[in-house]
Amino acid sequence: MPRAIVAVVLLLALLGLGWIFFGPKGKNLDPAQGARFAVGREDAPLVVVDFSNYLCGFCQRHALEVLPRLKAEYIDTGKVRYLFRDFPFPGQDHVIRAGEAAACAQEQGRYHEYHEVLFRAASAWGNLRDQALDRYLVDLAGQLGLDVGAFQSCLASGRARQGVLADQKLAQDLGLTGTPTFFIAGEKRTGFLLYEEWKALLDKALEETQGKDTPSY
Repeated sequence: MPRAIVAVVLLLALLGLGWIFFGPKGKNLDPAQGARFAVGREDAPLVVVDFSNYLCGFCQRHALEVLPRLKAEYIDTGKVRYLFRDFPFPGQDHVIRAGEAAACAQEQGRYHEYHEVLFRAASAWGNLRDQALDRYLVDLAGQLGLDVGAFQSCLASGRARQGVLADQKLAQDLGLTGTPTFFIAGEKRTGFLLYEEWKALLDKALEETQGKDTPSY
């Protein structure tokens, strides 16, 4: 009998490990739930979720080359609500800190501008750490005309860190492995997409949402 019990316990343990390593990732998780930063109308028919990393070259290309066109053609026209989420990789405490800084900019209503300037200046701050990094992030806030004192106080408090870590955990729970990763009408796309590819995907998704009462995630 003891041997039978041991065998059952071992079998259950193996099944549990199999579920952990090979079971479905991200089941029943909503990539949009709890997103802290967004542009576009809340009642837009289509929602896009963007998981990015501030030191990812393809994320930079998307933010600086493609997103402005998407904003002009789809977001500002009320067709798309665009959600931003942080996805720092393990060991990237400086990227987590950059995400905190962007959240502090949001307290002054300037998230999108600060998000963009972080990508533009990535080569300048990407190798900085600790106090040197904080000084640079505060300087960026000053360049954008933010209230530097309020920004610095926010950054020093660390109150924005939990939100960045929550995004990171969600990305991991969803099984994401690279950046940028986008969710467009519930369909996951990983990697850089040209504007023309975005246009085709968004136009198709918008056509499919016609007649629906709720936004398509």
